[in-house]
Amino acid sequence: MTPSTLLKAATARLEAAGIEDAREDARALLRHALGQDAAGLIARGEAVLSEAEAARFEAMITRRAAREPLSQIIGSVGFWTLDLIVTRDVLTPRSDTETVVEAALASLPDRTASLRILDIATGSGAIALALLSELPNATAIATDICAAALDIAKTNAARNGLESRIRFVETSWADGMEGPFDIIVSNPPYIAPEVIETLEPEVRDFEPRIALDGGEGGLEPYVHLFAEARRLLAPDGAALFEIGHDQGKAVLALARGAGLERARIIPDLSARDRVVFCSATEKDLETGRG
Repeated sequence: MTPSTLLKAATARLEAAGIEDAREDARALLRHALGQDAAGLIARGEAVLSEAEAARFEAMITRRAAREPLSQIIGSVGFWTLDLIVTRDVLTPRSDTETVVEAALASLPDRTASLRILDIATGSGAIALALLSELPNATAIATDICAAALDIAKTNAARNGLESRIRFVETSWADGMEGPFDIIVSNPPYIAPEVIETLEPEVRDFEPRIALDGGEGGLEPYVHLFAEARRLLAPDGAALFEIGHDQGKAVLALARGAGLERARIIPDLSARDRVVFCSATEKDLETGRG
């Protein structure tokens, strides 16, 4: 079969499975199956796929029709300027999370400074590695409670040439960490347990539950994160944590209740609440340490 024939059939199959971006996903899988620009082949009406190529593409479409995430089938995803390996052991980094990176960079008066970064519950390593890619003299510590996730993050650090500037620690939240840190970041689990069952199958059935379930109201992680921000932030440092689009008011109340009076919410490109930004004053920190 030609690529165009296969693409048409695959798109119809993915549409029938309820996949919104069926044609785009089919094209991405065809490119991956061929190892080249399938769109160009289709446009020129060139090439008949070999039996092996057609079988490989068919297997990928079968997996996608079962709602396995595109990123897990391909095995990697773009985030910021990086290419990151993803598996079922980590959340697939999403463009919304780039808001954390953008806001952290925007808060820095000098990107060439020797900064210390802490990424709590790092998963794939996406946030810490994106920051290191923009901050040439920064170093990072990335924590996660899941050893398998840390293995993926270590692979991603090496894949992007950043392994010499980051250390990975298996621990809960920031247990055992010693500050001060200039930047503390996290994309914690923030979905209420009862909401998880209503999510798309790609998330509900294929992404790690431990990285989704934020306990009651999806807010439990922020109690830990704000406490660690008060304990570990440098006097002029900033903590930036991703939040759910409907959690801004509740998260702000938690931050201010924890003594981080200067907390504010930063929206994403869709104007939805996405990041809680906490900049600590000396007074905030002394209160937290006491």
